[in-house]
Amino acid sequence: MEGIWKRAAVAVALSLASLPAGAETLTDALIAAYRSSNLLDQNRALLRAQDESVAQAVARLRPVVSYALEASHSRTQRSPTAPGTWQSSLESQLALQASLVVYDFGRNALAIEQAKETVLATREALVNLEQQVLLGAVSAYIDVRLAEAKLELGRSNLRVIQEELRAAQDRFEVGEITRTDVALTEARLATARASLASAEGDLLVARESYLAATGAYPGRLSAPPAAPSTARSLEAARGVAQTNHPVIRQAQREVTIGELGVARAKANLKPSVSLQAQVSQDDRGLGQEVVSLEMSQTIYQGGGLSAAYRAAIAQRDAARAALLQAGVDINESVGVAWSSVQIFTASIEASRRQIEAAQAAYDGVVEEARLGARTSLDVLDAEQDLLDARVSLVEAEAGRYEATYRLLSAMGLLTVDHLNLGIPTYDPAAYYNAVKNAPALSAQGARLDRILGTVKPD
Repeated sequence: MEGIWKRAAVAVALSLASLPAGAETLTDALIAAYRSSNLLDQNRALLRAQDESVAQAVARLRPVVSYALEASHSRTQRSPTAPGTWQSSLESQLALQASLVVYDFGRNALAIEQAKETVLATREALVNLEQQVLLGAVSAYIDVRLAEAKLELGRSNLRVIQEELRAAQDRFEVGEITRTDVALTEARLATARASLASAEGDLLVARESYLAATGAYPGRLSAPPAAPSTARSLEAARGVAQTNHPVIRQAQREVTIGELGVARAKANLKPSVSLQAQVSQDDRGLGQEVVSLEMSQTIYQGGGLSAAYRAAIAQRDAARAALLQAGVDINESVGVAWSSVQIFTASIEASRRQIEAAQAAYDGVVEEARLGARTSLDVLDAEQDLLDARVSLVEAEAGRYEATYRLLSAMGLLTVDHLNLGIPTYDPAAYYNAVKNAPALSAQGARLDRILGTVKPD
């Protein structure tokens, strides 16, 4: 039985630390998650839609050209006493009109800046989603590895108890122990089988989570590489997070959007000046050309404009409060992740010492049982303590590894670029640069078609 536990320890150690040829690596899982994420595809499309809002704002500063084609038919009665004196006429007119906002106290310019800031805020939201996708892949990878290790421990435990049962039956036959000792071992064997079935179920669940995270079921998973470096202290980690985390940067953009919104709402209270030109010609060949300069301002709208201004101020204040709260939340996330790493590190050391003590106790109890100084129940309890210690160790090692990546995410650094995954990444500026000047159907339109054909990373 001692030999079985030693072989079990070696098997679990190999499963946690070996690198079988052709096995899937954590990097493979991260790349698969990045490439297969429907959430990333969805939010990239939303970002492109937001890019178009800049083009729409730019377009409002340009002339608006329209045409109107009008045809009318009329009948006129020349005399009320003469029914046959109706005269019919058919008239048509074609008009071409152009209008341009000359001055609007900066409303449209503010709209462009607000749209640009919204694009930048949406980009930060996309980066944060990238972090979530990659962290999900790490969690799924570690969960599968942990489930496999616990399953191997369960199988080894089952083999140990099966040997113990055979030994108990042999001792019962020669009268060294009672039937009760055999029954206790049989009960513990049934418990081990139930635990093994549960471990097999946990592995199936972990595999499904891996499929959802990466787009494919796991094959043979190699040991994860050394955990990435984070920061030397909690204060340093928080400093990096306050500067780099996309949630905070998004909240900062939202504050700027709110301030621009206040300026736009205030500008809406002022007049605007527009230039209009119209050329028309009727069916008789008579033409007309009109050029006009118009200044207009809403004098009264039932208090709607004032309400919109006050609402913009409230939204700006809400964005400022959200920025402060984002800083608090990120600080908390960093602190929790940092503490988790420290706790799991201490747990690993404690579990290793527990294994050493439990192994020594188990070996001693087995030897004493052979001499008749210990019962079968003592052996089973010692065996269970050793199993629990080994399970605690693999759980702590998995927990510390995942907590390290959670800390990296809390610092805002869990991205494809920071992890150096070595794959092409989505370029959010490519589509924006193609549409920011509001191109119509032209050579620029063909460029847009090429960009849309390559928006999904290779």
